Amino acid sequence: MHARVIDFSKYSSLRVGTPLEVQMIESPRECSSLPPNAHIIGKANNLLISPNASHLYMLDKSFAFIEVQSHCVHIGAAMSSGQICSFFKKHDLGGMEFLQGLPGSLGGIIKMNAGLKDKRGGMHEIGERLLEVNINGVWVRGEELGFGYRTSAIDGVICGAKIHKTQGFAHELTQDFLSLRAHHPKAPSCGSCFKNPRGDYAGRLLESVGLKGFRIGGMGFAQEHANFLINLGGGTFAEAMELIELAKKRVFESSGIMLECEVQIIA
Repeated sequence: MHARVIDFSKYSSLRVGTPLEVQMIESPRECSSLPPNAHIIGKANNLLISPNASHLYMLDKSFAFIEVQSHCVHIGAAMSSGQICSFFKKHDLGGMEFLQGLPGSLGGIIKMNAGLKDKRGGMHEIGERLLEVNINGVWVRGEELGFGYRTSAIDGVICGAKIHKTQGFAHELTQDFLSLRAHHPKAPSCGSCFKNPRGDYAGRLLESVGLKGFRIGGMGFAQEHANFLINLGGGTFAEAMELIELAKKRVFESSGIMLECEVQIIA
């Protein structure tokens, strides 16, 4: 394991943070010995990181690989969603087209069971595609990992995964997902700030309490979509947290619904 300094104001998709020391994990055997307060940083597309954050870890380039096997596709957890989707397209393999619309690395995508709906209302989630996941160097069957809406029961470091091997890349689906992203705000963002509560939408609730386009300092909720937390320029961790707490308070007072963060906060 070796250390690296990463400036999260440039590295994270939200462009919030400061230069912090991150320990680079070089092999799966190192994962089982990490401290219980370790935070795993992937592509930082769904992270809000405090300037005071510590115990940060990241998988190094040895976890960035992809190979087709007889019954599955074996992928390292550091591979980006774009790399995976491009590989599946090139080799005419199906099932991972939805990654066209999801930024991040495989490890983070699996941890939160990320997914998207297509234009016909079909839900595509990574948990459905998994045969096995390597956690701390040990292979675990996908059905044992407690996948739910934007959550999983995974406790440990995701090193890689084996994906169902299906022939036939669905090009029409990638167009669906690309068109969805075309309506996303262009400012630096962490994507959806809150999970959709059962039977409702976080964006609708935020808009109903006047938070669409609302800002505190350099942070705000996008005019294009109220559930997108965006950096309008020079936004800080403190401003983002103030905005998140205000949103929770207003929505709860209005509807009785307590919003749950989808963005992962490392304080």
